[in-house]
Amino acid sequence: MMRSGNPALQANIFKSIPGSYSGANAMSVQGTVNKTLILLVLSFFSANWVWEHIQQSLPFIMPACIGGFILALVTIFKKEWAGISAPAYAIIEGVVLGGISVIFERNFPGIVIQAVALTFGVLFCMLMAYKTKIIQVTAKFRMGIFAATGAIALVYFISMIMGFFGARIPFIHESGPTGIIFSIFVVSIAALNLVLDFDFIEKGAEHGLPKYMEWYGAFGIMVTLIWLYMEILRLLSKIRRR
Repeated sequence: MMRSGNPALQANIFKSIPGSYSGANAMSVQGTVNKTLILLVLSFFSANWVWEHIQQSLPFIMPACIGGFILALVTIFKKEWAGISAPAYAIIEGVVLGGISVIFERNFPGIVIQAVALTFGVLFCMLMAYKTKIIQVTAKFRMGIFAATGAIALVYFISMIMGFFGARIPFIHESGPTGIIFSIFVVSIAALNLVLDFDFIEKGAEHGLPKYMEWYGAFGIMVTLIWLYMEILRLLSKIRRR
């Protein structure tokens, strides 16, 4: 069974979408790559607009986060709408990333360009590791990354709930050794999720998924990249605070 830790790219898609498509009607790896580039460009332009024009008050971050979350759910449950919802998601998430990047840059000058460079560096390294079979996607590998991703999500969820009551999980959000090690672990799991995403897209093309799944696969890559970027920002900020 093929499984990705990314909730947008799960194995049951192969069961939920009937039929096998071919030719111009089928999903392809190159088509997914092209659409991923489109989403990256859309996200970059919206993030850059925020970066250039909004430097003082950032009250829009939370509404944009909610809007992005809603669009993500729409894309996951209505995959055939991905051609519209995925670009909209990229634009809104670009706004979120632009606002958050402004905040980090105020506190740690130069951190954003470092985080961006590291994010794309990790993307390239994971792609090379996957294509050269340095990292092989086995059933145990998938399940391990899936379990680790779920555990991280659970920790963050508990931390969010505790935050409503003025409490927090000790150490992991701080700049001490435990906090830095935790962030390195999360960055590593996010990076390995990219390998699972690549594998899913390749298998999706082999399976003959419909053409709109190229947008859906590109959306899945964007979800992982956004997570990876945010975790790298957190890690770098912890290192800067020491």
